Amino acid sequence: MSGSKIPAEGEGPVEIKEYTGAAGGWGSMKSLTTILPEERIGTDALDALRRQNKPEGFMCVSCAWGKPAKPHIAEFCENGAKATAWEMTSFRVTPDFFQKHSVSELDQWPEHDLEQAGRLTHPMKYDAATDRYVAVSWADAFEGIGAAMKRSEAKKVVLYSSGRASLEASYMYALFARMWGQQNLPDSSNMCHETTSVGLKNAIGSPVATIQLEDYEKCDAIFAFGQNVGTNAPRMLHTLRDCAKRGVEIVTFNPLRERGWERFTDPQNPIEMATGKSTRISSQYHQVRAGGDISAILGICKLSIEADDAALAGGGERVLDQHFIDQHTVRFEEFAAFCRAAEWDDIVRESGLTRAAIEDAARVYINAKAVIAVYGMGITQHRFGMDSLYMLTNMLLLRGNIGRPGAGPGPVRGHSNVQGQRTVGITEKTELAPVDRLKALYQFDPPTEKGWDTVESCRAILSGECQGFVQLGGNFLRAIPDYGRMKEAWAKLPFTVHIATKLNKSHLVPGKESWILPCLGRSELDIQGSGRQAVSIEDSFSHIYGSIGKATPAADTLLSEPAIVAAIAKQVLPENSNVPWDAWVADYGKVRTAIENTYPDKFGNYNERLFQPGGFWKGNPASHRKWETKSGKAEFNVPRALNSSGFQDKDGRFRLVTLRSNDQFNTTIYGYDDRFRGIKGTRQVVMINVADQQRLGVKDGDIVALVSDADDGIERMVDGLRVTNYNLPDGTIAGYYPELNELIPLEHHALESHVPAGKSVPVRVRTGS
Repeated sequence: MSGSKIPAEGEGPVEIKEYTGAAGGWGSMKSLTTILPEERIGTDALDALRRQNKPEGFMCVSCAWGKPAKPHIAEFCENGAKATAWEMTSFRVTPDFFQKHSVSELDQWPEHDLEQAGRLTHPMKYDAATDRYVAVSWADAFEGIGAAMKRSEAKKVVLYSSGRASLEASYMYALFARMWGQQNLPDSSNMCHETTSVGLKNAIGSPVATIQLEDYEKCDAIFAFGQNVGTNAPRMLHTLRDCAKRGVEIVTFNPLRERGWERFTDPQNPIEMATGKSTRISSQYHQVRAGGDISAILGICKLSIEADDAALAGGGERVLDQHFIDQHTVRFEEFAAFCRAAEWDDIVRESGLTRAAIEDAARVYINAKAVIAVYGMGITQHRFGMDSLYMLTNMLLLRGNIGRPGAGPGPVRGHSNVQGQRTVGITEKTELAPVDRLKALYQFDPPTEKGWDTVESCRAILSGECQGFVQLGGNFLRAIPDYGRMKEAWAKLPFTVHIATKLNKSHLVPGKESWILPCLGRSELDIQGSGRQAVSIEDSFSHIYGSIGKATPAADTLLSEPAIVAAIAKQVLPENSNVPWDAWVADYGKVRTAIENTYPDKFGNYNERLFQPGGFWKGNPASHRKWETKSGKAEFNVPRALNSSGFQDKDGRFRLVTLRSNDQFNTTIYGYDDRFRGIKGTRQVVMINVADQQRLGVKDGDIVALVSDADDGIERMVDGLRVTNYNLPDGTIAGYYPELNELIPLEHHALESHVPAGKSVPVRVRTGS
């Protein structure tokens, strides 16, 4: 049995009370005035915030929302400011820190306390005899890492990367992996939006959003699915506010009522701040069951097709864009027949919505001339997440809402450069890497065997096949499912290497050999041989931006990510005169030239356009109705199920939705205040509606455990959770990620994309614990 109890260290008095304010407003301002002094940072931070997400400034390490060509006075959100303060903290984790605290002790600290300890300053190696990390020189660290890697089989080592790594570092990292003879290159996308990368590619030939930021100025309806804008992409609220004020219908589908989708007070609007006024965001809000989006969208499609049938029979105006369907799509008739045959009882049961509610949403869709479909991991992180995504695409195709102004799919990426990493080669799939181009440029034979993604890497770690793990940023061990089982297996790895700015849980389960390599943050000044350096990132709209740090580095012992990647590559690879690692480190502009040479269709005049206001667009064929699919057209797809959870309802079985709090970004926990949900001082909660509480015989404030209800014979449990009243659909409960990752079986993932299915996890509530 694997199990865990969420640690309570560092938590203050618990207060759970409904939050009545809007997103933004004075709540956000108060949060910022708290974290800045907590991190004891000086004027550097204020200057950094002034420059954040602006031309000639640095790009936020938080979400991937677009940066407008004409930025706001403050082009950062509450969580973006927290990320900057967290990076620019005055606290330091020096070698003395590790002398005071053993690794076993630190492993018991909560995530918040580990990162709150401060910035890492020196390269460290684990000493098993003392159970402590000890300082080593950079030369010794690189020599030791190189020796460990050369003792290993390249195809059995994982090279993971986080979305905060720049395009330059990511390109070098991917090239290093392939020159070593492997492409085990899982990244953050494997855990969140890989369903988008696979599903959109199959359906429309493009793995990313077809829209750009300016399309929000041209749409007249927005349909939003499974995305919490107020917490995960707060700068998007400015765009949504503008849309709402000009009369755009915003129809939201989400199991929880999230404040950001309800109303927003703009902190940069003096009148709204003075009067407390807010803007209503969603014109309709539909609380679907976890995984119920397939059926909700099916209902909209059924109504649209049947309205078109009636119009055709009666000689009225067509509802569907038949010309678009005929010219640009395949398999429409198959999909239309499926929709016509769908039974309303099934749609209502599986969606959790009334027929009247779906009809209200369908009326908006049918009457709109240009529709954007926004979505997040509430679509992608399900067993049948691909089917949810296909249904969303089907809906857009019915009325030609792809490839024209103000219309198209708009996935909201959760990490600043996670999309860009894939653009420059971070992928385990040979067909997505420019292997012929790499071979020509660098005179080596790239591997053609598929590498390991996140799930496959975890399987290899569990089986003992994996011989080592290198992570460029991130907190892989804590972010993945099945934490208890994975933690035990992780400790048996022959070696682990962590390139990081701060401590996290992954660092505290050492392999037989383990190193921590501290790197510069994106906000910090990066001086190399040719002078001050800039890096670049890609946003959710496929725009590329330059980013240049200015803040004083946390320590003069830090190296940049490109410098660390190059140093490891030089230790492991035979010399190749075609790959100028040293020259690339001295001048990142030369890395960008290499990227341009590798991807000339996307990165033309890369260096010249680096600081173009609003970024430069790398292009998207589907935006021009060029469909790079197997059929050469956009493809309708019939779903395999009416609910994406992938498991059946049973008495006592719940669908658990794992969530971020307002005080969190991925596995980084800034604090214990989930303001919008009214939960303060704790993360040890399970949110359950009152009717389900009554059925369970529990009440608000009771302490319960959640137990995995997967059909795999493995018992998983998280104990010590406080029952908390929350407005959720019957049978759907919610709690925080990553604490509840323990309950997600590794094999509970999206079927094709292998994204962990953290938005519909089968669990039971155990009382009396």
